[in-house]
Amino acid sequence: MKRETPERYLANAKETLAKAGIEDKRYVDMKYVKVACGTAYLGILKAIDEYLLRYGVSEDKLPKKVEEYQKALKKYSAHNGKTLGQFNALYHELHIAGYYRGDLQLVDTVKASLKGAKDFVAKLT
Repeated sequence: MKRETPERYLANAKETLAKAGIEDKRYVDMKYVKVACGTAYLGILKAIDEYLLRYGVSEDKLPKKVEEYQKALKKYSAHNGKTLGQFNALYHELHIAGYYRGDLQLVDTVKASLKGAKDFVAKLT
């Protein structure tokens, strides 16, 4: 069985997004965009979980809600709130606008969000 890694989630998001089709610099099939955004967001959560485990947080104490992730990043991040700010932006972009509401259509916007997710994961791993 393959190990679930943040990078694997991001790779799956990219593969899913490739199925969405592009027309006039917009994605055609929003179902794939939504799934890709949700998958990338899960990769971010996985990266935070791994980061917290390295800091000694036990698996049963890992966050379950976005507010808990925010508190954990505030407590354990050494980047003076920059990590929390980046997480909040990605949460709103990928999870709320991209996945939940399905508001992201522009290719450049979605790709920028996925790049932000990749950069965030790289910072934590």
